[in-house]
Amino acid sequence: MNEKKEFDAVGDSPGKFVNEGKDANYIKKSNKRQKYVVAAACVLLLLSVIIAVLITGTGNRDSGLVRDVIYPKAYAFDDHDAGMDISEQNPVDDSFLTTLEEFSYNTGSLVLTDKGININYSPLSLYYALSVAASGAGGDTRAQLLALLGVSEPRVLEEQCGNLYRRVYRDNEIGKLKIANSIWMDNDMNGEPVSFKDSFVKSAAANFYASCHSVDFSENKTGKAMAEWVSANTNGTLSPAIEIYPEQILSILNTVYFYDQWIDRFNRSKTAEDTFYLSNGKEIKVDFMNKTNPTTGFSRGESFTRSGLTLKNAGRMVFILPDEGVSPYDLLASPERMKETFEGGESFYGEVVWKIPKFSFGSKLALTDVLKSLGVSSAFLPDADFSGITDHMAFITDVLQQTHIAIDEDGVEASAFTQIAYAGAALPEGRAEMILNRPFIYYITAPDGSLLFVGVCENPAER
Repeated sequence: MNEKKEFDAVGDSPGKFVNEGKDANYIKKSNKRQKYVVAAACVLLLLSVIIAVLITGTGNRDSGLVRDVIYPKAYAFDDHDAGMDISEQNPVDDSFLTTLEEFSYNTGSLVLTDKGININYSPLSLYYALSVAASGAGGDTRAQLLALLGVSEPRVLEEQCGNLYRRVYRDNEIGKLKIANSIWMDNDMNGEPVSFKDSFVKSAAANFYASCHSVDFSENKTGKAMAEWVSANTNGTLSPAIEIYPEQILSILNTVYFYDQWIDRFNRSKTAEDTFYLSNGKEIKVDFMNKTNPTTGFSRGESFTRSGLTLKNAGRMVFILPDEGVSPYDLLASPERMKETFEGGESFYGEVVWKIPKFSFGSKLALTDVLKSLGVSSAFLPDADFSGITDHMAFITDVLQQTHIAIDEDGVEASAFTQIAYAGAALPEGRAEMILNRPFIYYITAPDGSLLFVGVCENPAER
């Protein structure tokens, strides 16, 4: 995104945290925060790096895990050479990143609508889940899915998704960014054998790091096993109740887990209770984090001010404050308006006064109607073509997403799960006050600018 270029030139330098990151006591405290999720953090998602195991055969009913994957080798957050090597080995076209942006805006403008509640959405999680499905589709079903995903053919989609996954994967002493996928298959439908194509399973493992599980959708233990997989891959931040039914033959799950620390953490002694003004005119008291950055990038556009905070693994969390009297949803009303809000406006460098409410909340989103309104209809019909997955009748019944996000003085933690069920600084140029004491928009990006999470905070006191 353009936002990344705007902020990379200025802001807090990560250099002074290199030694801090290596300090054993600091690392111990950091890991403890991650373990207990006491430090509020943001929900996020990403991908993995190198698949080490390719497998064959679909396994037998009730055999459990039949194909596993090995995630990329981790490297230290300050090992820039390793990061550069991975980027060079896994090229991602600029056009593909633009495609991801467009997908985020097209879906986000429909998901982030005024429901009077907090909303947190992961476009990347939905993109990867749909990509796994598209890799096994044919005919009109494949054409509609690829059109929404903005890619001309499955081979390109698989290659670019695999490379992006390996580029964005993070697992170090400071933070994590992991995308996980899994395929859950039942090869017996009321006594009728159902076979799944090994080429699909192999591709899902190689390009999407998807593990494969053979299960019985008529048994409650399958839903529990799926929920446990989600919880394990989101560090316990999500524990969904996953509904299954006997007619189901396949489920695709995706999770995104993100944790990172602010480069310049907030001083806890400056956190203080103050007033947050709700959109319905009521007032509540919440804890606000406070600090002032003397030289930081910010933007002013039509009806908004935008600025962001850098994270130690080179991602960012950006906040958008609507002008007084402007609803956040006015700024998200269309893909074009959303793009302008996230990337447009006039850029400045100067003093930014931050006043951010601490918050922790989750969302449950039903996305089927969103996809249908964007032209994906064939996949939901009984005659859908998923012949690349199985020769048995297969069509999508539900597309669901659940997310969690939280921030505090130390950093941000975010997680998402999507289910597809089948049946140096410039001179200061002004001052911006990011006093987030009324409903606001936020988003989290990966180092390359990919949108991981997008949301609206209506009430920071709601959980």
